[in-house]
Amino acid sequence: MPNTTGTLAVPGAVLHYQVRGTGPLLLISQSGEGDADRTTDLVTQLIDSYTVVTYDRRGLSRSRLDTPGQSATLAEHADDVHRLLASLTDTSALMLGCSLGAVIGMHAAVRHPGQIRTLIAHEPVAPRLLPDGERACHERELAALQDFYLREGLAAALPEIARTLGIDLTAKDVEPDLTPQPINALRAANFDYFFRHDFTAVIHDTLDIAALKDVSTRIVPAAGRTTARNVFDYQAATALATLLGRELQELPGGHNGNTTHPRAYATRIREILNAEH
Repeated sequence: MPNTTGTLAVPGAVLHYQVRGTGPLLLISQSGEGDADRTTDLVTQLIDSYTVVTYDRRGLSRSRLDTPGQSATLAEHADDVHRLLASLTDTSALMLGCSLGAVIGMHAAVRHPGQIRTLIAHEPVAPRLLPDGERACHERELAALQDFYLREGLAAALPEIARTLGIDLTAKDVEPDLTPQPINALRAANFDYFFRHDFTAVIHDTLDIAALKDVSTRIVPAAGRTTARNVFDYQAATALATLLGRELQELPGGHNGNTTHPRAYATRIREILNAEH
């Protein structure tokens, strides 16, 4: 498949997507405010072995909403993934889901059997995976963070979301020559949609946790080597591993290891995808 940039009409939106590389199709569903360009360094490390697909989630960057500011559930985001994959291939695909993207991938695995062969679920932001008391606590934590953003703005909220997800904003252990990702106007707008709408989607998620045990997709729980162990996304990854009876896979870096350690992260992605075929 040649390198392409395209759009796909889905209910309520038009999605922007990018296709690079050659080999089995690997869809990357990004974390947070991440759009199709979020993991450009990681994609560069993978395109010799995979046809890598990235996309702007509805509400972000070049994807257009029919009704501006319209919210979407994680099930609707998963339906977008289903339609995007169906438009690109008639065989089962591979998927890397990071944070929010991991939860979208799990929804897709439950709702669309056979479409995703393997899903690497890296630190899913899924409070529903946790015991009821912990789940309620973290849902309140996310709601409070959303309110804080609406009151105080992005500059004040970024350190708080980093703390919530166990991200070390001062970390020096990063690979050299990374593509800069400044918080420009476009990225700030993506953060705004993420805080206003996707936080609500996470808090009110409907993922059928029990159904994950019976999906045809090989779900691989994963977490960052340096992610704080007491944050809920790491705990959710651990809970997913326990639920599925699988070993938690460790990937380089922390919650954003896909952007801070793209070379080492790509190596681990290859190892995981090449195993257990």
